[in-house]
Amino acid sequence: DYDIDGVEASYILIRALRRCGADVDVAIPDRMKDGYGINQNLIETAYEAGVDTILTCDNGIAAAEPIRMAKEMGMTVIVTDHHDIPKEPAKADAVVNPKQSDCPYPFKGLCGAAVAFKFVQLLYEQMGIPVEEADEFLENAGFATVGDVMDLQDENRILVKIGLEMLNHTKNLGMRALILQNQLQPGELKAHHIGFRIGPCLNASGRLDTARLSLKLLLCESETEAAVLAEEIVELNESRKLLTMHAVEQAKEIAQQEEYVNDRVLVIFLPDCHESLAGIVAGRIREAYYRPTLVVTRSEHGAKGSGRSIESYSMYEELCKCEEYLTQFGGHPMAAGFSLKEADIDAFRRKLNEVCTLTEEELRPKVVIDVPMPISYITERLVNQLGCLEPFGKGNEKPVFADRNLVIERLRICGKEGRVFQMKVRNAAGVSMDAVYFGDVEDLLLPLTEKYGKVVAQDTLAGRCVHEAALHFTYYPEMDHYYETPRIKLRLTGVSV
Repeated sequence: DYDIDGVEASYILIRALRRCGADVDVAIPDRMKDGYGINQNLIETAYEAGVDTILTCDNGIAAAEPIRMAKEMGMTVIVTDHHDIPKEPAKADAVVNPKQSDCPYPFKGLCGAAVAFKFVQLLYEQMGIPVEEADEFLENAGFATVGDVMDLQDENRILVKIGLEMLNHTKNLGMRALILQNQLQPGELKAHHIGFRIGPCLNASGRLDTARLSLKLLLCESETEAAVLAEEIVELNESRKLLTMHAVEQAKEIAQQEEYVNDRVLVIFLPDCHESLAGIVAGRIREAYYRPTLVVTRSEHGAKGSGRSIESYSMYEELCKCEEYLTQFGGHPMAAGFSLKEADIDAFRRKLNEVCTLTEEELRPKVVIDVPMPISYITERLVNQLGCLEPFGKGNEKPVFADRNLVIERLRICGKEGRVFQMKVRNAAGVSMDAVYFGDVEDLLLPLTEKYGKVVAQDTLAGRCVHEAALHFTYYPEMDHYYETPRIKLRLTGVSV
């Protein structure tokens, strides 16, 4: 696959097979030309090149027809995958996937790179190579587990914990270059740095160029080459962020038009949006309006879309109710991908809303607070104790704390996209703390306007904090190591009146 998981899985397998003496090459599909997974063109290319064995990683379980074709051509096919088993799974010479009904492996939630790592352990054993040599790939399996947003439970917590320890002392020249290019320091990396800083860079090459660029970075053996590739990949990610920002602005303008304001499900057509960004844009719009959101783009063969949902709306099940308009679709309750004729977009939007059963209550976002806790309770010792619960991520979220009526004493908006809010806040006991909030201006503008009016809201956001404007915040306490003496800083995660 052309995402983080696919790149890391490819890296694991190509390195391990070379260690075993294999003559091995890698093919990562082009997102625009090939689409997802192994296909007929890739099979024919492999056959013409004299390939005798194909291993898939992070895909293949649903590729019944291409794999049948490869076997008819005389090739051996091994599938390593972690996706759900379809009704008609591929019939390969071997299938390594813990989700198979007859698989006795006790943990089913591994990502594709972790499955590849398991495969390599057995491969080394069969080849007479010390199995512990495969442990070098724990760094890649842990990185991919976070990057593919797997639940950080059971074995995945161990993979990520060990993977992060290795990443903080990585010997991989490409990864070191990418960390430094992101202005991060080895030794201070946590799971959120993978999810929001380094990981998106590896993903960006597969979105806007080719994922082979990210794989080349991981495989390179020259510090000079690594630095050049890392810079190129970070620039690609900056381009991706800029394109995403413009697309989100367009999508919001459409969502606010009169014909859309009453829609419980948002279907937004952005013909010029890069199709690889549709899912990111859909996620941002879902966050802004708390509505299931599907973003449709114009592609070479009609229209393609990607959707992101809310907890009370199963996107895949709802798409099944409208499949007469879809030429292809797939997904799960929280996300989906689909294709349709451009002429059918409006009818598809109407039908999705006609069959939607979401209530007003279900369309109201809910924040679950673990502990209502005044910020004056926070100590460095408490922050260090919370660190024992890491790594945090999907399935092991950070605890959510909250304090009421925090006065904004200072506010400064920064960051290239204006989405970073550096603040100082004060609670009722008179305790002040530095805080940071990542989000859109509207996240603060709307509650401030609702509570104090437009003038106070605009003054506060402009840094003129003379009105003692106070809001309720959810937060998580962290240590800020920017200063010579580390100090407590609040990461604000939500805001209300």
